[in-house]
Amino acid sequence: MKKIWYAIGIIVVVVAIGLVTFNAASKKSTNGKYTFDKITRGDLINTVSSTGTINAVSTVEVGTQVSGIIDKLNVDFNDQVRKGQLLAVLDTVLLKTALMDAQANLEKAKAMLEQATADYNRNLPLFEKGLISEAEFLPIKIQLKTQRANLTSAQAAFERAQRNLKYAFIHSPINGTVIQRNVEEGQTVAASFQAPVLFIIAEDLAKMEIHAQVDESDIGLIKEGQRVTFMVQAYPDKIFHGVVRQIRLQPTTIQNVVNYTVVIDAANNDNLLLPGMTATVDFIVEERKDVLLVPNTALRFQPSQQAMQEFFDQAKKRMEAAPDSVKNKLPNMASVPPGANSTRSRPKDAAAVWYLDENNRLAMAPFKAGITDGKLTEVVMSRDLKEGMQVIVGMSSGNATKTTSSTQRNFGPPRPF
Repeated sequence: MKKIWYAIGIIVVVVAIGLVTFNAASKKSTNGKYTFDKITRGDLINTVSSTGTINAVSTVEVGTQVSGIIDKLNVDFNDQVRKGQLLAVLDTVLLKTALMDAQANLEKAKAMLEQATADYNRNLPLFEKGLISEAEFLPIKIQLKTQRANLTSAQAAFERAQRNLKYAFIHSPINGTVIQRNVEEGQTVAASFQAPVLFIIAEDLAKMEIHAQVDESDIGLIKEGQRVTFMVQAYPDKIFHGVVRQIRLQPTTIQNVVNYTVVIDAANNDNLLLPGMTATVDFIVEERKDVLLVPNTALRFQPSQQAMQEFFDQAKKRMEAAPDSVKNKLPNMASVPPGANSTRSRPKDAAAVWYLDENNRLAMAPFKAGITDGKLTEVVMSRDLKEGMQVIVGMSSGNATKTTSSTQRNFGPPRPF
């Protein structure tokens, strides 16, 4: 552990030199009072946000394969239906007459085949005995084959007419809920080019799915099985939960931004979620429970030149009084040139905040940073930081408060220096 804190001490020195160099460009100094914020303890979640549309997991479009007038409707919006239940009936008058005509043609074809068969059987022995020529027997033979073909065609037409009559009775293909009805009684539907959609039935509204659009810069953070929380405008105070089921590889471009569709499964046991609702989705990338949390405003704070110089002088005195074993592990401050890059040897997860010690003097507390949600940052390891500790977030001069801010990404540790 001593080696760890020696390394942290080295970081403090390097940071102090870098800040002195940075502030040397400004000749302003202030004696104003500091403003503070507390270090707290709690849960931290790093998320990727998106929006999506709620849909039923499985829906079926029920149409018709025959044209006609809607004679009767047996269901309406939101009705629960069972598989095989009669939903609607088309006018069957024309379909029945078409079936009768096909049946008559079938009987006629049977009779013609019976006659052709009798002619063939009567003339075949005569042809075999040479009493009639081949030229006389050939039309009889062809007539038999033609009537057989006519019977097959009449049989197909009859079956087609039977099936068309059955198509006039629209049945539900699944158990579910009618979420859309596109026709009224008396309306004419035409199935000339494609089957018109009469109803849309959702199989199970207790299970919903969300199609969320995630841009290419964040899609690498999304994984199958990842936990998701989301909200809908209808229930602004309620948080729903889901799980990522699929990341579709086909991209879509929206306003010159490449997006990928992420499918999320969500339970709807209370039937609060309705198809078509817009969901505000948060994908949980990282999560920490019961950790120390530092406000990011404290990470962005930089002391004035005068305060920084005082801190640097105190640090130099402490180092001069340190044992030789400690001095040998610290860098030679005289060898650090002005304007040197203080972040070159700094670990990526190193961070620091400023506070006032027991003597009311400016002090720095380095620590190892974890994840952040943009407002708070996790403290992974620190010797000085404690829950409830007041850290500096800015300087106040009169009624004005000065803070130093920088743009930070939604995830990863902040870079205060």
